This record gives sequence, structure tokens and C-alpha cells, in this order.
Amino acid sequence: QVQLVESGGGLVQPGGSLRLSCAASGTIFKVITMGWHRQAPGNQRDLVASINSGGSTNYAGSVKGRFAISRNNSKNTVYLQMNSLKPEDTALYYCRIFYWGDKGALDYWGQGTQVTVST
Repeated sequence: QVQLVESGGGLVQPGGSLRLSCAASGTIFKVITMGWHRQAPGNQRDLVASINSGGSTNYAGSVKGRFAISRNNSKNTVYLQMNSLKPEDTALYYCRIFYWGDKGALDYWGQGTQVTVST
């Protein structure tokens, strides 16, 4: 089984910063992609950013230039540095891993960490 441990969410004022972390453990032969999605109440869950094993990144247009995703391959950990946060960034942020496991290519989600941007 795989476990994803997310941390770093919280309450921050507009213009502030937060750093999310997600550590994956378990039967993981190779991580293919790790990333973050977010879901605000009443909205669908959307991709925020992702990074593959080669280090290539992908960002939602609304966070480009403000958020940065990075990864520690040796620790199967992904980070999301969020700067210049806006109220519209408020959401539940989910870590996602796509990996090779004992049953082939698999997909797993974390439980989510709340990010609230407000005065």
C-alpha cells in the first residue's frame, strides 16, 4: 500500500506565502509524476502543478509565476512553494502520485490540506 503524508497548509493573509509538502511511502517501484490539485467548495478539483521524474513541470495558468513545484526523488517527496497568495487560492489542496507499484501503473491521492487566504 501507499501512504501520502501532506503538510504545510494553513491560514495566511493575501500576499503571503505557504509551502506544502507531500511525502510518499510504501510499495513504490518508481514515481512517475507527483503533483498538487485543489478544490474549492462548489468547484471541481483542478490541477495546480505537477512534476515528473525528469523534473519537467506543468502549472495551471492562474498560478504561473507565483507557485513553484519541486521534488526530492530520493525521498519521494514533492513540495509546492506558494507565493503572492490570493483569496481565490483558498481551497483544499490534494497531493497526487502516479507511480509504478506491484500491480502496475497506479494512481493515489492524499487526504488534502486546507489553504485559506484571508484577512
